[in-house]
This record gives sequence, C-alpha cells and structure tokens, in this order.
Amino acid sequence: MSPSATYRPMDDASLRPYLGAIPAVLDLLGAEPDRWRVREVGDGNLNLVFIVEGAEGAVVVKQALPYVRLVGESWPLPLERSHYEHRALCEQAKLAPGLVPDIYHFDRDLALIVMEFLSPHIIMRKGLVRGIEYPRFAEDIAEFMARTLFGTSVLAGAAAPYKALVAGFAPNVALCRITEDLVFTDPYREAPLNRWTSPQLDDLALSFRRDAPLKRAAQARKFQFMTEAQALLHGDLHTGSVMLTPTNTRIIDPEFAFVGPIGFDVGAVLGNLMLAYFAQSGHETTAGARDGYREWLLTQVTQVWRRFEQRFVDLWRQASAGEAYVAALFADAAGQAEMALERGRFMRRLFEDSVAFAGLKMIRRVLGLAHVEDLESITDPNLRARCERRALTLARELVVNGTALSSMAELTAMARNIEQEIA
Repeated sequence: MSPSATYRPMDDASLRPYLGAIPAVLDLLGAEPDRWRVREVGDGNLNLVFIVEGAEGAVVVKQALPYVRLVGESWPLPLERSHYEHRALCEQAKLAPGLVPDIYHFDRDLALIVMEFLSPHIIMRKGLVRGIEYPRFAEDIAEFMARTLFGTSVLAGAAAPYKALVAGFAPNVALCRITEDLVFTDPYREAPLNRWTSPQLDDLALSFRRDAPLKRAAQARKFQFMTEAQALLHGDLHTGSVMLTPTNTRIIDPEFAFVGPIGFDVGAVLGNLMLAYFAQSGHETTAGARDGYREWLLTQVTQVWRRFEQRFVDLWRQASAGEAYVAALFADAAGQAEMALERGRFMRRLFEDSVAFAGLKMIRRVLGLAHVEDLESITDPNLRARCERRALTLARELVVNGTALSSMAELTAMARNIEQEIA
C-alpha cells in the first residue's frame, strides 16, 4: 500500500492539533494541547514513537514510516503494517485481556495508533541488562502465548473464522519477507547489511556460511515458517517487545503478525532469554557477580516452556468447538486416552520447533542486521565477542541437533557447560 494523499510523518507541531480533535484522547490528556509535552522516543528499527503527556494523563502514539528507519529510505516498507499491528492487538486483547496495551484510536491513512502509555513499565531487555528479576514474567508470557496461539488455531474453534484470519493477515508480505531474509537466509550468506563483532568473530561468521548441515536446517525451518499456518503469531516476540514491572507484563509491537508455526513465537522468547544469559558476563562488575542472575534467567527458560505447555494443553482439554480433533469423536475412555497421547506428540513436536527457532533467532541477532542491546551494550569488543561466541555455539546446536534434546533442563545444562568451556 502506497502512502495515501493524507499521509505525512507526524511531529510535535502536527501531532498536537491532530490528537486534540479526537474526543477520547482529549479526555485522557486534558484540554489545552499547547501545554502538552510531546517527545519522540522511538529507538526501534521501523517506526516513529511519541509519548504525549497532558495534565490528566499520557498516551503513546506509534506511526509507521514508509521505509525501514534503521536503514533509511533506500529500504521502502508498506505503511499497511500498522493495520496488521492494530488488528493483531485487537485479537490479542480479546484472547488475553490485560496483557496488551489498550487502544484508543487508529488511523489507517496515517498508519498511526494511539495507545495506552505504560508506566512505570520498562522494556524488558533494558531490565535484563540491569539485572532486574521479574517474578511474573514467565507466568504472564506463557499465558499470553497459550491463549493467543491456541485461541487462533482450529484446535480452539471453527474453520471459517480461522481461514478468514489466514486471509486477513496473508498480505503482510513485506514484514514476513524481512523475517524470511534476516532470520533464515542472510546470516548464512554474504549479505550487505550483515555485521558482527569483527575481527573477533570473522572465523565463526565464515564457518556458518560454509556449514551445510546448519544451512539445510535453517532453510527447512524457513520452509516451515512460510507454509505452516497453525495460529496467529505475534511475529516478533522478543524481550524488546515486552514492557513490564515486577508485577505487570504487557506485550507490544505485533506488526509482524501473520498466521504461522506456533513454535516461532515460543522460540523467539526462549532465544532472547538465552542471549540475555550469555550477555551477563559482559555486565558484571566483578567475575561471578551475576551468577545468581544467570541462574534466574535459565529458570525463566524452563518455566516459560513448562507453563506454556501446561496452559496450552489445559486449553485444549477444555475446548469443545475445535474443528481439528473433534471432541465428540473422543468422548469415551479409549478416545480420551488416545487424545492424551496425541497431545503429548503434538507438544513434543512443538518443543522441537521452539528449540530450533530459538537457535535461529539467536544467530540472526549476532551475525545479521539487527542486534540486541544485551550484547551491543558490552563496550569491550573482546568480551562481547566471547559472549557472542558462546551464544552462537549453543544456537548452532539447537538448530542442527535440537531434536535430540529431551527437555529444557537438558538445554539449560548445555548452556551452563558452554559458558564454562568457552573462555
């Protein structure tokens, strides 16, 4: 979708009268727009983000730009991604109320969403760099994923609305293409936008480009990402898409939403927790100072999977309207026993999917275009490269040999060993 005739990027001067003409927003901020405080705070890769504060309260305004902000106008991008983000937030709010920000206004022509200002929430990734523990995170993210992923699948409901959902999000092609290139392809070839800590990781970057088993496994997962329409995904569910406090969690930024393989969202969460784990030695003031925090992060990996698995299976047991595995066919004791086995098989495959996608998400954040603050904020390049080498070592194992893992406990044990062995 090309920019409409009315589209223009917002700034302080244009945003005030625009918001002042929206009664619901005016009620939230208070009258006298000239007295509002407007700040552009977007530090992501794609969009403008404003915080607008008035006498009565505050809102966040997110506006899509017609290009990738991280790169510039040489990489055009459809504004329609804002529509998919708005629609995804509405779907998620119905299925997982209280876990996404409230939406106050959407303007499709301006590719602009006005939403709840979350305070005192911070981006989770920034909290992980600072070593903050979040007691509710594992439960909340597992609940969000279970409810949204199960609830938009044909395990939960009828085929017609599911197929309408597939059709509704299928045109989000440009955002999916970004994922297809940056996650599954570019780290394994000489792509012009790739970057890594050089020269420290030159050898590993080259070896990954020459690693036939790794490239085959990555492409097999790319095929799955492109063809397996299981549920409505957030599509970019990393620790930069979570805002939280120790007592409240909200999921933001689902502009990459589409109907795809469930394990991609789950793996994105797990992979980003593992990146945070390997980054901790780069944030210690003295050796071993964050050993306890490292263990907390590994506990989160285990708990996120365990709680997600339990909630997903619970929702499946309770469902009666799903057009896949029709409940009436399995009403007797033998049928229920068989379904218990089938759910176990399904979750085992989902475990394997999630582990592989986690590894791929880790690799792209070290060898690809868009990196993560957990590692980028380590100022000593030799120390940063050591953390990244550990992460890449685990990631390759997850992508190539992850199906051999029996549990998340085995994965976290492998991470501990790699942390100790790679000096």
